[in-house]
Amino acid sequence: MSKFLRSFVFVIIAFSFLLAACGTSATPTPTSAPANTQAPAATSAPAMPASTATPTPLAPGSITLNGSGSTFQAPAESEYAFAFPLVDPAVVINYQPTGSGAGIKAISDGTVDFAGSDAVPTADQYTAGKDLQMYPFLAGATVLTYNIPELDPKGPALILDGNTLVGIYNATITKWNDPAIAKLNPQIASKLPAKQITVVHRSDGSGTTSIFSAALTSFSTTWTAGSGTTINWPADKAGNGVGGNGSSGVAAAVQNTPESIGYVEYSYATSNKLPFSQMVNKAGQTVTASADSTASAMNDFANSFTPQLTNTIVNGSGAGSWPIAGYTYIIIHQTSMTDCVKASKLVEYINWILTNSVATARAKALGYVPLTSAVQQLALATLGKVTCNGQPVMTH
Repeated sequence: MSKFLRSFVFVIIAFSFLLAACGTSATPTPTSAPANTQAPAATSAPAMPASTATPTPLAPGSITLNGSGSTFQAPAESEYAFAFPLVDPAVVINYQPTGSGAGIKAISDGTVDFAGSDAVPTADQYTAGKDLQMYPFLAGATVLTYNIPELDPKGPALILDGNTLVGIYNATITKWNDPAIAKLNPQIASKLPAKQITVVHRSDGSGTTSIFSAALTSFSTTWTAGSGTTINWPADKAGNGVGGNGSSGVAAAVQNTPESIGYVEYSYATSNKLPFSQMVNKAGQTVTASADSTASAMNDFANSFTPQLTNTIVNGSGAGSWPIAGYTYIIIHQTSMTDCVKASKLVEYINWILTNSVATARAKALGYVPLTSAVQQLALATLGKVTCNGQPVMTH
């Protein structure tokens, strides 16, 4: 026997052993009869019904769900990107924190599979996106981080209220020792410096800006710059405003600029150990941003959801409510998806976020607040209406 023939026989034998170990047969599976001919009568046992057959699993990492948008939800998405592939190894989650405005544009343009946003799309954006559907999945607080070197970092936190915050961002309150601020802070009033306040804000299109500016609008009629993902800041016109890209940019600007103040997400502030102020809320109570005070704000507006499942939860009337709070949303195309395998995985991912105890625990550890039961059920009912090529995506 030639060397080549011996090698060929060895390969055939090894392949046969491999097939036996995998429990498969080398005999090819017969194909079904053509649709226009009648198949011969079956002589073997009936085939297992299709409804009980186990589908062939997808290869690990074979489907990537691409998302972009909100920096507010980025820490949660990072946790989910680690945890969800442990549930479904076929799926990779790729989320880029580009800001809510960029996320809304990306999902409208069809360049991502889902978007993250803390902002509600405008009527024009809904029109451009055609079938955009919002899914609230977490809530959180926006807080004011500050850098006042004269204050003891271990001492009492700075206290603000809606009117003083509007005054600061309107550039009508420009010094830290302003009487309005001093009145709210009797314990540290003597330490508040007669120095100009530098006002830091987001320079990118941001859902956090949308939440914050909605709160300013609700606090006082003297705030006339409106609300949205981008604002023409009065402080910029006055010469004491500074922009930062993303939460990290705002935080860096505050940390590097003495006598400054800026707004960031509570989850970002806590994970980066940033100081932040307390607030006097609509009920006249001094409150601290927390899961409980955010949940109280959610309850204040429990019956105010739109058909797109959006809701504004700023300046609530509850005694324990944090006044600058908002939902963060996942946005998808509700009826126009055409890749039904990917659509199924996307719906499974959102369902997991909404219902899985591990996902909830990971988010809570980062400072987010899970949905109340009523809001969760509302989101799940809407998720059940997602279609791909005209067919329901959820089958159970």
